[in-house]
Amino acid sequence: MATQNKQAAQDIDLDKVSVIVGGKVHSDWSAYGIDSDFLIPADAWSMRLGLPAGIFPEGVARGVPIQVRVGPDVVMSGRIDRVSRTVSRDQVSLSVTGRDGAAILVDCASPLLTSRQASLEEVIAQVVRPLGIKNIELHAESSIRNDKITTEPGERAWDILLRACAGRGLWPWFRPDGTLVIGGPDYTAAPVATLVMRRSGKGNNLLSLTDESSMERSFSRLTVLAQGHAHSTNKKKELGIIDVTSPNTFSVAEETNTTDTEQDTGLAETGQHGLKFIVEDPTVTYYRPQVVVMHDADDLEQVRYRARKMMADARLEGYTLIARVQGHRTSDGVLWEPGQRIHVISEPHGIDAVYFLMGREFTGGRPGGAVTTLRLKEDGVWIPDAWPKKKKARKGRKKKKLETGIVDVEPG
Repeated sequence: MATQNKQAAQDIDLDKVSVIVGGKVHSDWSAYGIDSDFLIPADAWSMRLGLPAGIFPEGVARGVPIQVRVGPDVVMSGRIDRVSRTVSRDQVSLSVTGRDGAAILVDCASPLLTSRQASLEEVIAQVVRPLGIKNIELHAESSIRNDKITTEPGERAWDILLRACAGRGLWPWFRPDGTLVIGGPDYTAAPVATLVMRRSGKGNNLLSLTDESSMERSFSRLTVLAQGHAHSTNKKKELGIIDVTSPNTFSVAEETNTTDTEQDTGLAETGQHGLKFIVEDPTVTYYRPQVVVMHDADDLEQVRYRARKMMADARLEGYTLIARVQGHRTSDGVLWEPGQRIHVISEPHGIDAVYFLMGREFTGGRPGGAVTTLRLKEDGVWIPDAWPKKKKARKGRKKKKLETGIVDVEPG
């Protein structure tokens, strides 16, 4: 019995949430929430603490750098956004909220910038480093050079960052240690856990599981139109595109005869217009077209990346799997973290497949204990062009229905 109690205490300590402010550790929160999601620009956290002694802790103030930890692991680095101190007849309480390093990019204007023939890394560094972000990492197979990129007065740094990444079909996010990462997920990584919901209850480890599907933002065909400004270079590269003939993998096929269409009526020195690229989503079974206009693009390669990224985003909107589990760690003691791949088995839903963890929220407090909400998306869809040459099949159980990818097509 003593051994079991000791093990239970260790498990509780592993899920204990603390905030480090000015070298001091603050824990024993009456309630907390820590949210991290690839699709939300700035990850956020909130804490609430009752103070029986009626004394507010020193050093807890807006703008102060902090670290949020779960057990010994850092889950977020950022600053305090808001501090609320309440004194009533019944109690004295403290509420604190904050966000990670993306907050300053979301809130503040970008430095004025005009660059030619700059790499993606150079553009990003010129935008974020003046705002205090020093550690930057490219997590993708390759980068591109932007022929020209400019910022307008008052344009948010996050918007500039997204625009620079979109030309290569990539996405920015922050790691728990505060490093800015530009790239996409690695879909060849092994699943970190298996979540089970059976009618018999045998092996179940889910508190609840909800799947949501919608047609609102899904399209059968997406056409992207663009025009290019005059520039000195106009080199094109062949890209790897998704091979959708495989029933359960998103492998990559190198093609020399691509089916995109470019209507080039200009020269590299005078600019070009009529750039067009079309992608289709075979999972949308009836005609739902959409047209998007890009006002400026260096070449067809950028139009292609953006078209595929837009269609991937539209497809992601069509399906979400929401799982709630006890605690903040997998059965192997690993913290749940966006970017992981998870095997889900649910007899009531008819699910037996691997999903991608897009976001997770840690919640807890004294009444209910530690609970994690996992927001899962279809595996292999988000940011399809970060690692186009990785052909290794993903591990995991097969879906019952055929998986299909985003298809590049020629307009009819």
